Amino acid sequence: MSSIKSSQVSRCMSTQHPDNISSPFFADGEVIQSDAEVKEAFYVFSQLGCKEQMWDSEGKEADNQVVEKLLSRYTEFFSKNLIGRDLFLTYRVPNPAIQKEQGKILLETLHSIPRAFDVAQSVNNGIAPIFEIILPMTTSAEELERIRDYYSKVMVGQRDTIIGKLGKSGVGSGGISVKDWIGDFKPDEINVIPLFETSEALLGCADIVEEYLHGKEKKLEYQRVFLARSDPALNYGAAAAVLMAKCALFDLQELEGRINVELLPILGVGGAPFRGNFRPDNVSNCGDEYPSVQTFTAQSSFKYDHHPRDVINAVDILNHSKRSEALSIDRSASLGYIEKMKSHYQKEISHLADIINAIASHIPARRSRKLHIGLFGYSRSLKGMRLPRAINFCAALYSVGLPPEFLGLGGLTEKELDGLREIYVKLDEDLRDAGKFFSRKAFNELPHEIQKSVAPVIDSILEDCETDPDYEALAYRTIINIKGGHTVTLTEDVKRMAWMRKFLG
Repeated sequence: MSSIKSSQVSRCMSTQHPDNISSPFFADGEVIQSDAEVKEAFYVFSQLGCKEQMWDSEGKEADNQVVEKLLSRYTEFFSKNLIGRDLFLTYRVPNPAIQKEQGKILLETLHSIPRAFDVAQSVNNGIAPIFEIILPMTTSAEELERIRDYYSKVMVGQRDTIIGKLGKSGVGSGGISVKDWIGDFKPDEINVIPLFETSEALLGCADIVEEYLHGKEKKLEYQRVFLARSDPALNYGAAAAVLMAKCALFDLQELEGRINVELLPILGVGGAPFRGNFRPDNVSNCGDEYPSVQTFTAQSSFKYDHHPRDVINAVDILNHSKRSEALSIDRSASLGYIEKMKSHYQKEISHLADIINAIASHIPARRSRKLHIGLFGYSRSLKGMRLPRAINFCAALYSVGLPPEFLGLGGLTEKELDGLREIYVKLDEDLRDAGKFFSRKAFNELPHEIQKSVAPVIDSILEDCETDPDYEALAYRTIINIKGGHTVTLTEDVKRMAWMRKFLG
């Protein structure tokens, strides 16, 4: 295990989420893949000032030799800035409880950790470059324990296993321990960061974390906890996702007060308001909305769709800021709002699914990924409806001039909306940011059920919001082309609108 202090845990984690429209200079083309991601890690460390890079093998191919490649190519930099002490690589692995077909990728990643330790020792002097991993779609403490146990009992535990032919006395004739044969396995232990994504997991995350930490209080100075924003927004609506995150943060704070382990939340935020509204010019607002969060994710749009000077400045602001207490929350009221908004949102999506899926196939790829179907696709209430991942989902709705942030809010009365504003303090600011890309003309071409459901929300929010006529025209052309089956210019139109927004989805 690492000996770093909680004060060393990053405030900004660079990730590989493909929500960007602009391509970075080190990429060979529009799609960032393979070797370019190694260059990206060096870039965010050396130029942007990020202290941590997520290395993602969940849903995509990941190079498990990343530590060796970074050290061999940029030896001078990483000799002065040690991975595992000054800078951090944190692997995200598949969850075999959910993604059984990717279970072996989890094992491959775990087996690469001692190798990374070995190759780093020329500069690291015993410091483990990798000592934490992220487990997506966590639903139980047992899922975390299995990974931790596999690493310590199977990976590290094999060091004393005797292999080779033994003599009658049990020695000689070639018998040798695995440790003596190929070397030791370090670090001795790893810790697992749960990533909570479903409503049940987010609202019950404190109980899961408490169970996982039982008996480990003396071993751990801190425990990181990852809260998703994108998948909950996709599944339940943006405002409902914000409330779930706030409930989780408050619950974790209360748990921290009961146990002797500091809990350090990570919040997975993207560039679109639907996915967190985390942009270089908005980091302070996000800090105000989620003051107890230790680490915010800087996804691809944050890094590549804004001027590098603005990105560097924003990262610097984060690095020199400190988390504080979570905002108090009326849990009972929040749960009531969540249920009403979730139900209304899912009904609205059922009328939009065909349009979303029709556009999604024309949204340009920005990273090489494996096929992945979001959690929403397995929702029983929607009878197996399939939808794209959150980024493409968001991009599709923005491309027809209907920012998805407005969906679900129609389930609340005006009085309840006022109550929501007391909890979701930046609601109106997020909606105004999203509303810049609303198209009334395109909206009038959407299903009647959507017009009836969403119009009251739009009218109450967008009175003073200025929209771009060029954007509105492109959105209108997109919905007309979709309805008419004319897709020749669709991808280029989607790109043009993304450029105007400064995020893909």
